[in-house]
Amino acid sequence: MPFLDRDGVRIHYEDEGEGPAILLTHGFGATLRMFDPQVEALCPTHRMIRWSMRGHGETVSPDDPAAYSDEATVGDMKALLDSLGVEQAVFAGMSLGGNMSMAFRTKYPERVRALVLIDTGPGFKREVPRERWNDYAEGVAQAIESGGSAAVLQSTETSTSNHRSTDALAMAARGMMKQHGTYIIDSLKTIDAPTLILVGADDHAFLAAAEVMAAKIPHAARHIIPDAGHAANMDQPAIVNNLLRGFLAKLDPAP
Repeated sequence: MPFLDRDGVRIHYEDEGEGPAILLTHGFGATLRMFDPQVEALCPTHRMIRWSMRGHGETVSPDDPAAYSDEATVGDMKALLDSLGVEQAVFAGMSLGGNMSMAFRTKYPERVRALVLIDTGPGFKREVPRERWNDYAEGVAQAIESGGSAAVLQSTETSTSNHRSTDALAMAARGMMKQHGTYIIDSLKTIDAPTLILVGADDHAFLAAAEVMAAKIPHAARHIIPDAGHAANMDQPAIVNNLLRGFLAKLDPAP
């Protein structure tokens, strides 16, 4: 099981396949396992790099709440790519992972070849809905502290999850799931990388977010995945994988 040691954090990752690199970042409460269907389908043609964020899966996480943040997550993503000798990648993320992929692009746009955003939101422009979201994230953290990781392992994306520490998962909810400012949603119009937006037709909380991103990101294509909820890549892997193949083919046309 490969790990990257970074400032006291042992980040669990997997690196499979050869070809253009794709960095896969999971949603909150999930782990790198949620991308099994995509790795199996795309490994023959692409280098599939996936990892478990701080507080998640087999990643060994710190006890300091301050170690959980957008900045720390972006730093982990950069350190992982640097350690693997990857200068540029397609960044594919689901929910929180998509949000962190966009956060990475705000700091290192030259390293983002393209974006794939699955059931993702860009945050909130207005303070009231942002505070409402942050109250929800705090409730998730408290539920984890009182009920363990089972409190969040009730959805498709978390069905394959095991976590080393419920305390770390709660700290991730407070430090990474909560929204701090508007810098991601403010950045949408500046995204010049090709962007694929996928959202489940039954993921009602994120349909509007997908529409906003598609309208604001200059080179974005949006697809609504039928009979899928808040983990479209797991609910409908065949449909999502075909869309990914088509998107990637335009980035890497056959000679």
